[in-house]
Amino acid sequence: MLKDFLEGKPLRHPLHPFLVHFPIGLFILSLLLDLASLGFPSVPNLVRDAFYAMLLGIITALIAAVPGLVDYTDIRSDHPGKRTATTHLTLNLVVVGLYGINLGVRSSTLDQLKTPVAPLVLSLVGIALLSVSGYLGGRLVYDEGTSVGRHKRRTPTPEDTLHLAVELGEDKRADTIVVPIPEAESLGEKETLRVQIDGQVIAIAKLDGNFYAFQEFCTHRFGPLSEGSFQDFNVQCPWHSSCFDVRTGKVTQGPAKVDLKTFKMERRDGKICIDVPRAKSRDPHDQET
Repeated sequence: MLKDFLEGKPLRHPLHPFLVHFPIGLFILSLLLDLASLGFPSVPNLVRDAFYAMLLGIITALIAAVPGLVDYTDIRSDHPGKRTATTHLTLNLVVVGLYGINLGVRSSTLDQLKTPVAPLVLSLVGIALLSVSGYLGGRLVYDEGTSVGRHKRRTPTPEDTLHLAVELGEDKRADTIVVPIPEAESLGEKETLRVQIDGQVIAIAKLDGNFYAFQEFCTHRFGPLSEGSFQDFNVQCPWHSSCFDVRTGKVTQGPAKVDLKTFKMERRDGKICIDVPRAKSRDPHDQET
């Protein structure tokens, strides 16, 4: 599938962060050649070489933009990094447009020994904007966890969070509330479902024909476990590779140290149901300190 390729799944490595090194390096090379033309005007073809380095930078930037756009569309609308990703995308488009204008300005000066002031200023502005955009790209990965590890997942990630209403039932003294999850019937092997019940965000996974429910957020740094990968009965966080046994919630691989909350799933009256603890003082984002 084309989308899987653009996300880097066949290569087991995301494509966008790999490809962006080429335009960044070429744009910086172009600026260095410009500066060299000012300091060593006797060296031939520096201005022309700067032009072609910039041209290659634009071409590789457009190539890198394709998987980047796929990664962008894969970010949930409720993800806190969506706004940062939008700014990152916008700045990259501005940078490419700016370098396109720069090429047009330079096209009539290729035979000069020194790069003129106007294209040099445009290059400096382009590098400055590219630096800001690169910083935002780093924030998306290291602070927001955007697209981290998604290339490792072989099955579809849940696109939406299902918000399910809680019915208290007749016995209001019961410690748990039974909530039917009809959407779980459509899950394939190692696929997940994300639901929010009474303030708790819960991941539901189908493994070896059985259903398991556990808290959505990793106890290490809140990574979304519904977007993780599975090995036997272990779920691996897509952000920092912590592993948990979905049957018990026990940590099976760090860096996480705190176990997950798990929830009992059973079939009642022909429906797949989850037992949710009645609302008390609880925090679905249990994080170690």
